[in-house]
Amino acid sequence: MTTVNAPKINEYKEATRVERVGAQSHIRGLGLDGDLEPRNISQGMVGQKKARKAAGIILNTIRAGKIAGRSILIAGQPGTGKTAIAMGIAKALGNDIPFTAMAGSEIFSLQMSKTESLTQAFRRSIGVRIKEETEIVEGEVVEIEIDKSATSGAKTGKITLKTTEMETIYDLGAKMIESITKEKISSGDVITIDKVSGRISKLGRSFAKASEFDALGPQTRHVQCPEGEIEKRKEVVHTVTLHEIDVINSRQKGFLDLFSGDTGEIDPEIRDQIDSKVAEWKEEGKADIVPGVLFIDEVHMLDIECFSFLNRALESDKAPIVILATNRGITNIRGTNYKGPHGLPIDLLDRCLIIQTEPYNEAEIRSILEIRCEEEDVEMTEEAKEVLTKIGVDTTLRYSIQLITTANLVAQKRKSNEVDVEDVRRVYSMFIDHVRSTQYLRDHQAEYMFDEYQKQTQKMQVE
Repeated sequence: MTTVNAPKINEYKEATRVERVGAQSHIRGLGLDGDLEPRNISQGMVGQKKARKAAGIILNTIRAGKIAGRSILIAGQPGTGKTAIAMGIAKALGNDIPFTAMAGSEIFSLQMSKTESLTQAFRRSIGVRIKEETEIVEGEVVEIEIDKSATSGAKTGKITLKTTEMETIYDLGAKMIESITKEKISSGDVITIDKVSGRISKLGRSFAKASEFDALGPQTRHVQCPEGEIEKRKEVVHTVTLHEIDVINSRQKGFLDLFSGDTGEIDPEIRDQIDSKVAEWKEEGKADIVPGVLFIDEVHMLDIECFSFLNRALESDKAPIVILATNRGITNIRGTNYKGPHGLPIDLLDRCLIIQTEPYNEAEIRSILEIRCEEEDVEMTEEAKEVLTKIGVDTTLRYSIQLITTANLVAQKRKSNEVDVEDVRRVYSMFIDHVRSTQYLRDHQAEYMFDEYQKQTQKMQVE
């Protein structure tokens, strides 16, 4: 029988994050107030007030964690903020609630069955909040003494910690000395030491040292000196997903398989054993189930087999909230000869709460372009913004957003720090939109291979 192991991370390493500007990187949340009323412009969100308010109700449902297996369909024209609303929900939920995003076409490119890839996506979206008690040493550093042997070069040392009530001296091993050096711990820092793993964490700088002149920088966090005993028991809570537990218990490499990328198909028996163990932990009060969110964009790309799987999977008591998005109208259901609203079968559509998005008006397009200029760190004149807004109204919002960076590059070439009207006009002439591209093909289709447009025109004239 497979032993179910909960992943335990004993060391944390800081990694430098590379911030890249993406299509939705300006989204910080849904932009709602305490009464779930949408603000005009907030947290990167503009317009779509009805849709955002509906998404706010869903957000509160997810946070409550008591309802599983509900599906939401965000439907609307291309470029009306469907993905932005889903990302707003993800940002508002924070890191503690699992959020998995995928495109409907992804399952056809993975080296596993469609149902297996959907199962893994479902289990990535279900968290297990595991509670553990551990013994720690917590206090303010009074003094650190580190000595190096002249013969062997080995380091030994002592650290003096205090709380508001007591003071104690502890011997330091080589590993702990290395950790203290790495964390740059000094007198006046408040730290915790895990007695089991020996891991040292710096909580911040003591308020007693706040008045001293130290080159600490603006990011320094000041905390109170701990109270009571130095040695204490503390409850540690960490959240993992069911998929992570599946991987750990189904591969010989264990935890390293989480980083290998290709997990392959997982034996259903292992999943059953894990579900039983998690249920046991829940009964004993050691863990809680955290239903998260699975977001499937371009859901119309799924086929009838996937839709059948979703119908069954949504009935599970451990199913996450499933948010679907599509820009299709009445179109073919993949894998059948039948048409359905949004390309979905009626039995799945009947399970969905549908949120409708609407096209942006001119003022909203202007606000979104200003937000994107700020996000992409582009200075632009008011006249250029007016021209870009007009382009967005006449063509598409996405096209006008794409012109921001290219117009900035043209402005930089002429040694200007600000994008002007001429820069926008130049890139507008260099990169055509889909309307002008379509018109060009109609005018010059005969010069291209497979002149289908001319054949269709001739056929219509004959009829």
